[in-house]
Amino acid sequence: MDWAVSDFTIAIGAADQRPAYRQMADRDRDAIAAGLLRPNDRLPSARSLAAQLALARGTVDTAYALLAGEGYIVGRGPAGTAVAPDLPVPVQRRIAPEAEAPLPGPPVQGPLPFRLGLPALDMFPRSQWARLTARAAQQIGPMDLAYPDPTGLPALREAIAAYLGVARGIVCQGGGVIVTAGFQGALALLTHALLQPGDTAVIEDPGYFLAREALAQAGARLVPAPVDAAGLDVAAARAAAPDVRFVVVTPTHQSPTGVALSLPRRLALLEWAEAADAWVIEDDYDSEFRYTGRPLPALKSLDRAERVLYVGSFSKVLFPGLRLGYLVPPPLLLPRLRAAARTLQAGLPALEQRVVAGFITDGYFARHLRRMRSLYAARRAALAAALEEVFGDRLAVTLQAGGMHLLARVADGAPDTELVRRALAAGLGPAALSQQSMTGHAGAGLLLGFTNVPEAAAPELARRLAAAIL
Repeated sequence: MDWAVSDFTIAIGAADQRPAYRQMADRDRDAIAAGLLRPNDRLPSARSLAAQLALARGTVDTAYALLAGEGYIVGRGPAGTAVAPDLPVPVQRRIAPEAEAPLPGPPVQGPLPFRLGLPALDMFPRSQWARLTARAAQQIGPMDLAYPDPTGLPALREAIAAYLGVARGIVCQGGGVIVTAGFQGALALLTHALLQPGDTAVIEDPGYFLAREALAQAGARLVPAPVDAAGLDVAAARAAAPDVRFVVVTPTHQSPTGVALSLPRRLALLEWAEAADAWVIEDDYDSEFRYTGRPLPALKSLDRAERVLYVGSFSKVLFPGLRLGYLVPPPLLLPRLRAAARTLQAGLPALEQRVVAGFITDGYFARHLRRMRSLYAARRAALAAALEEVFGDRLAVTLQAGGMHLLARVADGAPDTELVRRALAAGLGPAALSQQSMTGHAGAGLLLGFTNVPEAAAPELARRLAAAIL
């Protein structure tokens, strides 16, 4: 039988020849030594633990008395029993200690500097989120405890539809939105419902590596198409894949180069999809963050032939641990995708969906986006200036109109994968551009996330990067 407390599971084994009280005491002692039970962690009452383990209460009392006598636990009267508060904090066991060895360089709190794909976690409005979470929990009724709607909470779908109509020019109703487990969850639904093994999928090169891997695992035949200053080269893609089934694009901020798909190419892509009876998956992952000019409309807002499957996510605008995204398909595909949702995800946690819906409808979402756009513009400018000051002409930084990272190319340097290895050894987290490509079309470069680099820290981080890679 197992008893779980904190991150620790205790088992009383019939095959163990030691008395039950000794097994319990030894396992508690081992857990404390390993850091699985920590100072002040509360233990179950002797009565409840005895009931869970089908033991006599006296057995548990004996084990607790033994541990108390050794100084491992203390009794606190009505507050129960807890691990002694004055024990030294142990080093916790690790499954693979060599893989988790600390990186050289100054200690790092939070994500590694320059890591891609993370919003400014230090600036998230946690107090507002906590209030909304408490409110949502108080509103839970009996029906909310049943299996959730596999396509998403209606209140969240309506909130998403209203937001997309205003911010992205996409006309839809809540019933036309499917809530997913992030972008990857949406892609899983699409490949399950629409893709046959061997179907041709055109991907941007360079492009988002997780999309590439997901399509390959689903059995697609991948055709990489080059990206230039105007985005996906539609003519080259059309010539390379006349039998196309899917085209996956990031038209607002191409991942990872940051360029925008030009209007002529957008229209050409839509015309090609209609002629080929193909589907365009629009990954609109960070369109909210544009720092020059007006926001670009979504590709789907131009789609008259209903060939675009629009995918958005809350990972970049809120936080990735939420694991929520959304899919807006053509109405013709809704029945198939709803069936796929019932099979694959069977609904997502209702509490988190309710909190996000309140965050949007109460106006917090719009205010948060405005605040983050201003913050990111300042952090972007500060990092670009610091890199120019430290590197001079040894590093060429590309500033696009939007996005959450910079693309930097090192003059006459080592391969970008080697530069990334050196940076990681110094406690920094850039990514290699070449790793985002199937063909090497984009060349070498460093992708530097700036969203978690405060302005005051930019000069020092630029110096650390230079010391690591030059």
